[in-house]
Amino acid sequence: MYQSKYASFTLLKTGKIRAGGGPINSMSRIQFNHTYDSIISVENLLGAWKDFLKGKKKRKDVQEFERDLMANIISLHNDLQSKTYKHSVYEFFRIYDPKLRDIHKATVRDRVLHRAVYRELYRFFDKTFIADSFSCRMRKGTHKAIDRFRSFARKASRNHTMTVWVLKCDIRKFFASIDQNILKEIVKLYVYDRYIRKLLLEITNSFSSGEKGVGLPLGNLTSQLFVNIYMNEFDQYVKHKMKAKHYIRYADDFVIISRDREWLCNLIPQIGDFLWYRLKLRLHPDKVSIGTIAAGVDYLGWVSFPDHRIVRTLTKKRMFRRLKDVDGKVETVRSYLGLLKHGNAKMLRDKVESMKTTHKRRDTV
Repeated sequence: MYQSKYASFTLLKTGKIRAGGGPINSMSRIQFNHTYDSIISVENLLGAWKDFLKGKKKRKDVQEFERDLMANIISLHNDLQSKTYKHSVYEFFRIYDPKLRDIHKATVRDRVLHRAVYRELYRFFDKTFIADSFSCRMRKGTHKAIDRFRSFARKASRNHTMTVWVLKCDIRKFFASIDQNILKEIVKLYVYDRYIRKLLLEITNSFSSGEKGVGLPLGNLTSQLFVNIYMNEFDQYVKHKMKAKHYIRYADDFVIISRDREWLCNLIPQIGDFLWYRLKLRLHPDKVSIGTIAAGVDYLGWVSFPDHRIVRTLTKKRMFRRLKDVDGKVETVRSYLGLLKHGNAKMLRDKVESMKTTHKRRDTV
């Protein structure tokens, strides 16, 4: 049994955690009441295909699957119904976004299944998440997270009349460090159907980041849901045990805002303990910082100040490099103009707008 030096939780030999007087996993939790048959139904698989197809119609592997769509859907359904479905191997490649990332792409058949699972589970699990978790959720996203950050900063500082501090943290090798056994145990707290659990296990076990039973693939839609389920344990701990009122998380980047710098400093070892002993995750040693709003806080691509925010330098460089690569393509320009309207970036917007004009001139020549 491990008694944390800093945090108010105890790790039992079973791997469960007792926090504030009782095991976390004994807390009352709502249960997923959909059946295995509803997930694997032909109707749900066809709905998943329709969702999956958006923006992918020109891809060769998608076109090949679509040529014999009903036969492929029925084949997938039959394998799932007979409990003989096996996940295929992944195609591996790397991208720069802006740093080097390893992407593992599943086959179209597997991705249709991922979408079918996601369609049923997302609506349930989303209700269990805290309001201030913003990654890969409907009606959330980076812009909503930044707006929430501004709102919290204003409230904590009493309309910027008092100094507030921001603890900013990042998790090291986030997707590659997810412990699949811990994820399985968390899912079991909500999902009682053994066939659904077996199917989820087939998806998670289809990948490892080098160490067996560790890691989730960046390319999977299900991974986006699984990491939120995983990190919801941490979100609940921060909100209800640490009593952090002004807390925001986007994937593995999270902030806590307070007028008490010492309290924030004392949270760091508690956070590190919980992440490691409960979730086998580690804080990135170079990405933990405490600073003031007045000095500017770099979070989710923007540097926020009390009365304005500006685009982070690295974000600007990546944006113009991308615009150069696509030669000022109108759709890309519009996307960046939409991004820039969320902050103080008039000069940048004018510069990006001019690239769209240049692209149009070339098209008319």
